[in-house]
Amino acid sequence: MATPLPTGLTAGTYVIDAAHSTASFSVRHAGIAKVRGTIGIASGTITVGDDVESSAVVAELDAAQVSTGDENRDNHLKSADFWHAEERPTWTFTSTSVKADGNDLVVVGDLQINGVTKQVELETEFTGTATDPFGNNRAGFETELEISRADFGLTWNAALETGGFLVGDKVKIALDISTIVKN
Repeated sequence: MATPLPTGLTAGTYVIDAAHSTASFSVRHAGIAKVRGTIGIASGTITVGDDVESSAVVAELDAAQVSTGDENRDNHLKSADFWHAEERPTWTFTSTSVKADGNDLVVVGDLQINGVTKQVELETEFTGTATDPFGNNRAGFETELEISRADFGLTWNAALETGGFLVGDKVKIALDISTIVKN
């Protein structure tokens, strides 16, 4: 049975507005604090069907556009120790299914980082629609997920004298997305 779209969301093609969207991450550092940063959004399209199940998402992030507030750390993240941004700058997500979960959406798909593809599940909140002062019809979405660095071949680390490792394995990724209806 087809699930109706959330109230306010209409069928159509929605393009991610990178200037008004954020892809951020956080990871435990030295076991005591979190390092946070952002990754550039290269492109993305959300195709909203006549019902939830006929909808789809395709998005690309640009690992070469990382910002943590520290140029040396950013360059290390871009290096072969981590993201191989010169060789594999693009992280991709392609949905394989979309379903409703109460007022939220569950978007399942293939996430590719560092040349490794894993299936992930994005519990996604539809945050509403608006018409901006320039006449653009917009829709917003938010989601968070946690991945294992090791699952994507991101295994560089350094042992700490007190035990444990410098960089945690679990990475939290948060997406706050503003889209514009494509005419």
